[in-house]
Amino acid sequence: MSLPVRARVLIVDDSITMRAFFGAIFERVSGIEVVGTASSAAEARKLMIEKRPNVITLDVEMPGMSGLEFLGEIMRDRPTPVIMLSSLTQKGAETSFKALELGAVDCFPKPSSTNRDEFAAKLSALVIAAATGNVRFARYAIDAPARPAVQAQPAPAGYDWNGKVVLMSTSTGGVDALLQLLPSFPVDCPPVVVNLQIEPEFVPPLLKRLKTLCHARVLPAEDGRALRRGEIQIVTDAATHAVLDRWPEPSLRLINSNPVNGVRPSASLLFATAAKTAGVNAVGVMLTGMGADGVAGLKALRATGAHTISQDSLTCLVDQAPAAAREAGVIERDLPLDQIVGAILENCRRIADAA
Repeated sequence: MSLPVRARVLIVDDSITMRAFFGAIFERVSGIEVVGTASSAAEARKLMIEKRPNVITLDVEMPGMSGLEFLGEIMRDRPTPVIMLSSLTQKGAETSFKALELGAVDCFPKPSSTNRDEFAAKLSALVIAAATGNVRFARYAIDAPARPAVQAQPAPAGYDWNGKVVLMSTSTGGVDALLQLLPSFPVDCPPVVVNLQIEPEFVPPLLKRLKTLCHARVLPAEDGRALRRGEIQIVTDAATHAVLDRWPEPSLRLINSNPVNGVRPSASLLFATAAKTAGVNAVGVMLTGMGADGVAGLKALRATGAHTISQDSLTCLVDQAPAAAREAGVIERDLPLDQIVGAILENCRRIADAA
């Protein structure tokens, strides 16, 4: 018995070969229906009105109105979950990164001849998540400046850091969330480690943007680097896992090991090693993302009495991972994106003993 249709997909690509390829992928997946294909923004605009898709796959590089320009129009006039597809050359990566800022659910590199099966599985899962999840839309014109970050929160006067470290996990929608969240940390924030599953081509533009926006120092994760106050380390290397090592002078270690439940770098492994190493002296945060990576690690962390936070469903771009953590009962506080940094700072503040 086939599953009910959950995703009604419109495929927009100027290549007839790619339209046929994507269509063949979706036709094999229960729960996905291709409601139309278009070779241009003009064709897609008409089909959106006639067919009412709840997900669009959109080619970044099209003649006439580009995919990026059309994405801006969609987000402004008819918000719909959009998955961008692009050849990730350096230029393509920069354009795709802009698409993430404009509100695309995710950007996928078009497949090579060697990874088509893996590509089909990941794209199909993302399409269903986009259609059935709580996808938040950004109403920004294509020539608008980057969306503003959550208002920066300097540490209160006399703020006394209690020595805790902060560990975060995010995947789909993570670029949007981090560009808003991380700039709100003060320059003297507690040490922060972010486990981010992202295409490697997006890492340089993301780090460049974060370094421009953030008060704290933003660094790519490095094996053996100590966790220091005022520093945010971003873990992105898909060839290694990041784990927390030593206490009370913690450092980050990058280890070569097999994927954990099919994922690398694994947030569950990061959280679990934090539970063993830091225990109650760690704060675990689950942000927007797909799948359930991180839930098992948060369970171990929460069992130590550590504070755990999830981004709430209303502000997640894709709510699968936070929802899985909430359903597992491992989350202490479920908060909107703009309240998370305040909660972290309060939990990492030394409370004076009562007189």
